[in-house]
Amino acid sequence: MNKNVLITGGSRGIGAATARYLAGQGYHLCLNYRHDKASADALVAEIQEQHSVTCIAVQADVSVEEEVVRLFEEMDARLGCITHLVNNAGILQPQMRVLEMSAERINKTLITNVTSYFLCCREAVRRMTGGGAIVNVSSAAARLGSAGEYVDYAASKGAIDVLIKGLSLEVAAQGIRVNGVRPGFIYTDMHTDGGEPGRVDRIKSQIPLQRGGQPTEVAAAIAWLLSDEASYATGTFIDVAGGR
Repeated sequence: MNKNVLITGGSRGIGAATARYLAGQGYHLCLNYRHDKASADALVAEIQEQHSVTCIAVQADVSVEEEVVRLFEEMDARLGCITHLVNNAGILQPQMRVLEMSAERINKTLITNVTSYFLCCREAVRRMTGGGAIVNVSSAAARLGSAGEYVDYAASKGAIDVLIKGLSLEVAAQGIRVNGVRPGFIYTDMHTDGGEPGRVDRIKSQIPLQRGGQPTEVAAAIAWLLSDEASYATGTFIDVAGGR
């Protein structure tokens, strides 16, 4: 049976690294993106040139229920039924203390980072009648709090940790495994979104391993949790955070 994986936020950063990694393991891929069609199309072309797998890109804002439903229906039609899901889409807004945060900002963070994961998990579970595996990308921020910078982001990832634990218990008897990866300070464009492109280099001396992480290091953890080698792991987390 084909291994068909959906990666949300699959056109850049950890999502793109995971796509490349899984293509090398024979997965057929649906890469979801919200805005950056050029990057998504370029990655599809790269993967199809280098690997004997099918790879498609589908635009959808996964915080919107109707678009999530459309995304899954398009994947069904063009690639086949989902067997594996990587929930990775998310936003990081400019650094700010809680005292300065508006309801609009907080709600945008929670809808994008939490509601999208719930919706994609729902549609995946509906289709995984023969079992499957879900990996939700959380963050070390869920443990650390991100005080003075992104408490809203950290709170959204704390919610994802609870989703992982609760959903894993709901669907275990159906042969569906649900696990999480919590990256720490990784070299991705997300830090630019937060207003500090050099954030990892600024803080790396505080990390026990004395360096930031690479997206491929996170992708390797995601791939293991998706694989049959992790067949007895559910409701669990891998921290990829350099010891922090």
